[in-house]
Amino acid sequence: VLLPRGQLSFPGSGNLARTDVTQAESTEIRPKMEFLSKIVRVHVPNYLSSVPIPDSFGGFLDLTAGQWLHLFAFSGTVAAAVYMHIKPYLDKSDQRDQLVNHRVQKESSKVVNMVDIEDLGNKVAYCRCWRSKKFPLCDGSHAKHNDDTGDNVGPLVLKRKEA
Repeated sequence: VLLPRGQLSFPGSGNLARTDVTQAESTEIRPKMEFLSKIVRVHVPNYLSSVPIPDSFGGFLDLTAGQWLHLFAFSGTVAAAVYMHIKPYLDKSDQRDQLVNHRVQKESSKVVNMVDIEDLGNKVAYCRCWRSKKFPLCDGSHAKHNDDTGDNVGPLVLKRKEA
């Protein structure tokens, strides 16, 4: 039901709320929704009813080459859609290869290092590649990492201002 400009009814609320939807704008939305509605209510059920799924296993022997092709295309599309949706949950080895930290404090849920500013001295370099054997301090391991991977990571260097 279309209401006068700027009014919208909410079921069960018994009142009207303001909105910027005009009757003309609502009419523009209708053809788009009718198109989507027709696909969902007409075309999808028609297509699914045309997929040649036999009533028994023996029925597969009676399928023609065209019916096999139709069934194969439908099955492949469904399998691809399912695979794309579950792949992130199946392939944990890819995520393991993307880890930055391969060995530092792996027993902890999060690596956190606290350093007092007074303990820094005049200059200190902190590791950002996670490869240092003196972590959190840098030992130059990033150079090999950069050569092996083509990365360009380096340390975080903190130094006091000279007086």
